Amino acid sequence: MSARDWLRQHPGLGRWAAVLAWMGFIFLLSAQPDLPRPESDWLDLLISGGAHFGLYGVLAFLLSWALGGGGRGLALAFGLALLYGVSDEFHQAFVPGRVPDVMDLLWDGLGAAAGLLAWGVLRRITERH
Repeated sequence: MSARDWLRQHPGLGRWAAVLAWMGFIFLLSAQPDLPRPESDWLDLLISGGAHFGLYGVLAFLLSWALGGGGRGLALAFGLALLYGVSDEFHQAFVPGRVPDVMDLLWDGLGAAAGLLAWGVLRRITERH
């Protein structure tokens, strides 16, 4: 049996692999001591907030996919994404040049909510067809 066939028989494992890979990507970004920053404070806030929003939107979307969506699955996906955001901010406390920031966590939560909204819309569209 090929790896592709095995993954087709066990789709949940591929979904969780995608979640873990995305979490690893977030961790690697968070471990960078000096990410490029624009000189303008408001532009830096916009870029940083947008990055957190996007990264955690995708994470929540992937978590929903892995958990199968639905009421409890959506709530759990949101909670897990936010918990990972908390762990990310804690991790940054130990990275030289980085600091934990509550605003980043707020952007993480907003992004996670948007990712779950996108998941719900996609599910409704695919269920109709």
